[in-house]
Amino acid sequence: MTGTKPKIAIIDPNTLAVLGLKCILQDVMPFAEVDTFGSFAELSANKPESYFHYFVSVDILLNNRPFFAERRQKTIVLTLSLDYSTLSGFHSLCINVPERQLVKALLALEQSAHAHGRNLPPVPKSMQQKILSERETEVMALIVQGLINKEIADRLNISLATVVTHRKNIMDKLHIKSVSALTIYAVMNGFVDINKI
Repeated sequence: MTGTKPKIAIIDPNTLAVLGLKCILQDVMPFAEVDTFGSFAELSANKPESYFHYFVSVDILLNNRPFFAERRQKTIVLTLSLDYSTLSGFHSLCINVPERQLVKALLALEQSAHAHGRNLPPVPKSMQQKILSERETEVMALIVQGLINKEIADRLNISLATVVTHRKNIMDKLHIKSVSALTIYAVMNGFVDINKI
């Protein structure tokens, strides 16, 4: 995979779910290329062996089990509940949860399956640069831990207006628009332990 981006396939007929997951995955692994397919036939027609991971709906997995069974370690099954006994041996991801929980589950999968990122391709140098000040880093860590602006101001003994300014500067510097994306950035870069979110 030298010189090329790892590719991730999402195979699910639910267009809205696919678009949402694609957006989140691009935040979790901005160095990866995410392709989407509405059916197994679409995936099959597009070099299925070139993918690093497959995020697949339960129905598509069950109808094409031999293919995914051979690629068990690369397959993550998208479920609507946590009770899928027919999926033993596959990693699964419940997508019928609040966004914060989904992001945490994705990060937990990434960290456990890829040894805290050691099995993934290196992150581009531009993403490794120190962008935030020490205070902004403190504010970011408290935001992703779920504290509101007033609680952050009290904890850091700064004004509410200062917290709001730091928050805006953090989002602008990182080109991030949501707390979920900020959470992903903070965990992936080691600013916050996944167990604290």
